[in-house]
Amino acid sequence: MSSTPADPPYFNISPDAALADLGDPVDTTGFAEAAEMASRGRADLMSRGLNPDGAKRLRRFSTWEITKYLIPVATPHFRRVLKANPHLPQGASETEGGAKWFTLDEVLRLRAHFAAEGSKTKEYLPYRPKGLPAKVVAVANFKGGVGKTSTAAHLAMSAALDGYRVLVLDLDSQGSMTSIFGGQVADEWQTVFPLLARDYAESLQAENRARMGRGEAPLPLDDLLAEALKVSARDLAQKTHWPNIDLIGAQLNLYWAEFQVPVWRMGLKGWKLWDALLNRLETDGMLEAYDVVILDTPPALGYLTINALAASDILLVPLGASFLEFDSTGRFFDMLHATFSSIEEGENLAARALGTPELRFEWDAVRAVVTRFDAAQQMEMANLMQAYITPYMSPYRQDFTALVGQAGEQVNGIYEADYRDFNRETYMRGRETFDETYAAFKRLLIGAWRRDELAGASQATDGGAGMSSPSLRHPDPRPRRGAA
Repeated sequence: MSSTPADPPYFNISPDAALADLGDPVDTTGFAEAAEMASRGRADLMSRGLNPDGAKRLRRFSTWEITKYLIPVATPHFRRVLKANPHLPQGASETEGGAKWFTLDEVLRLRAHFAAEGSKTKEYLPYRPKGLPAKVVAVANFKGGVGKTSTAAHLAMSAALDGYRVLVLDLDSQGSMTSIFGGQVADEWQTVFPLLARDYAESLQAENRARMGRGEAPLPLDDLLAEALKVSARDLAQKTHWPNIDLIGAQLNLYWAEFQVPVWRMGLKGWKLWDALLNRLETDGMLEAYDVVILDTPPALGYLTINALAASDILLVPLGASFLEFDSTGRFFDMLHATFSSIEEGENLAARALGTPELRFEWDAVRAVVTRFDAAQQMEMANLMQAYITPYMSPYRQDFTALVGQAGEQVNGIYEADYRDFNRETYMRGRETFDETYAAFKRLLIGAWRRDELAGASQATDGGAGMSSPSLRHPDPRPRRGAA
């Protein structure tokens, strides 16, 4: 006998019952209450990824992991080298006679030893041309929920495991990246905000020198700007629980920059606000102190994102394999074109009048990266996206696996998860998707460095014929800044 189907849940809702469920009206103090509740909850959740002293610790790595993923040597040879070199880190056993586990700092020391003493045919250290600056990587899209922060965080961790020195800049006032790396940021003065303020202040000082030379009154330099002149990017970079990842973090007050930057620009039309972040990274030596600088941007094309994009050599745009996200990403590219071509046109009107080099933005590579990919449900859409914008699509699609979700619940990255918490095969499959994502990125990184290296060698050869030597930042004969 068939049963009568139930009515849809939105039929026959009692107004009185709905009123009882509604609760009292919410005024502005309700937001403060909700924020306080969320803050307590966030602290509790984060504590699950912290040690008893409140600091995050990076787990140790087993001999199996080191010889499989980090140092290209056979496990027996690895053990023989340690036995023959007692001055090298020997690792620690969690049980008597058990497997040896090593900190990442110890792994880096071991990698350096193998690079110095091991086979010259193996890549113990990652490719990094001498004399060239770090590559700056922006991860951006103005659509939220596409995996910007998780992609940026895992790229930072992948690069660190590979042996690179990494600086992460969190430009999103939500501070999710800062939480992942256990950063402590008290106020906006520990974010990139004072770097933007300092760049404006130095531009203002230069303008005042010019005005005084013309006999004009100087523009005011307020206390905030005077304080910013004392701040260096090196002062802001804080150590993380990863020995070769440093962080300039974010917190809610960073959003104030979106309001303050246009005010400064109105006060000084000649200030090139889009170059503020890059100027500070260059001037403060950050591009020599690190190998890779990763910028995590807010889900909007505001002034912070514009600074990130203008500073970057490589732009990665995460998106899901759906029509709406593809459509939104297309509009994002359209906005990028409108924004940066408008800056170029405005600057070049004056440049042509003065006979000075014109401004042209240029990136080593721009790639859209499919994240949270489900092959069973999204293969057709992903293939269509690949066909439509092939030159701008990464060849690898980042699968969503159970390991991704479980690591996220523990406020950890995939590479921070202990494989003993999973079946080993599950762990290997889970990290494979991020290994492939990093491999696709590393090909861009190495290719960009190699192009710079060859261009620098070419210009050095031509230098004897009277050509000027290339700049350290952009040795390519077609720089992102300068003559078009």
